[in-house]
Amino acid sequence: MQKTEVKNVFVQGAISPEFIANSIAKHQSKTGIGAHDIFLGQVRADVIGGKEVRGIDYSAYESMANQKFHEIREATFGKYDLSCMHIYHSLGRVEAGEICLFVFVSSSHRKVVFQALEFVVEQIKAEVPVFGKEVFEDESYQWKVNT
Repeated sequence: MQKTEVKNVFVQGAISPEFIANSIAKHQSKTGIGAHDIFLGQVRADVIGGKEVRGIDYSAYESMANQKFHEIREATFGKYDLSCMHIYHSLGRVEAGEICLFVFVSSSHRKVVFQALEFVVEQIKAEVPVFGKEVFEDESYQWKVNT
């Protein structure tokens, strides 16, 4: 298997619907693909201790996090017969209702993409050093715990 370079998966702020739509549209020319599956992580307006989350301020050890994303990507391609995989994660402030994680997998068949997508998202949540500071309506905050 050919080694691929470590890519920067981070984007500043929220991941826009236009960015997501454009990513999907780019795959129309890849006619060997028969299935795509997409995960969109959205910031929730949770109420914690009587205060509502207004947004999450994401930070990361970028080089370490990009390396982890790369390892997850390589492991996924080793385990599943995928045509494509794209991962994007926000840095900085993302408001409640906006997208902070976009994972897009493609293959010739649907069952593979369902399995691969779940594997990728669970690995990201368990292994990647990205930190979220949940910012409340009064600008106080707490560090988010991945669940």
